[in-house]
Amino acid sequence: MNLEPKDLNARDIYRIFVSVVSPKPIAWVSTVDLVGRNNLAPFSMYTMLSTVPAVLGFGVSAYHDGGKKDTIKNVEATNEFVINLVTEELSVAMNITSSSFPPEVSEFEKAGLTPVRSAMVAPPRVGQSPISLECRVLEILRFGSEPTVNSFIVGEVLLVHLDDKYCPGGVIDSERLKIVGRLGAQPPDLYCRTTDTFIMKRPES
Repeated sequence: MNLEPKDLNARDIYRIFVSVVSPKPIAWVSTVDLVGRNNLAPFSMYTMLSTVPAVLGFGVSAYHDGGKKDTIKNVEATNEFVINLVTEELSVAMNITSSSFPPEVSEFEKAGLTPVRSAMVAPPRVGQSPISLECRVLEILRFGSEPTVNSFIVGEVLLVHLDDKYCPGGVIDSERLKIVGRLGAQPPDLYCRTTDTFIMKRPES
């Protein structure tokens, strides 16, 4: 079977690519608007772009009617955000924050999470998350046309918060973190754990 993305509708192409580019890490993004209302939402179009300088990015799609999500509105207004890691024990709370609450409703409160003041940016971090990254926007890329415009936010990491219990000897223990990831669209709402791992050494040059 051969498929040309330009010939597919938005729903079908989404289902294909969320299965092809998989498993996907989850950026649990906290932002704040200009009147101080916090927002928290997960995005699985997320990746590291550079280590020196430390740059990462995540994608935010528009609503079906073309409306902007609170995350992109807040990022455009403040140029700041925090990415919080989602562990297995936080997966239920993360899922709650994926709901489309109005701006005046706090996802932190709905999910029983603690907003903790960040050191270098205005948006709070998730107190229960073992690792949080304070970021400042470098660029926002736009793809598509109205009403389905997708935004990809590129940000520089200014500060990394690490829970010491996950860093024995000063090195992050990935197995201890138990991070979860997003899988494909069939079956829907499918996630994975990072506890089934194996080691494969790189060949010598």
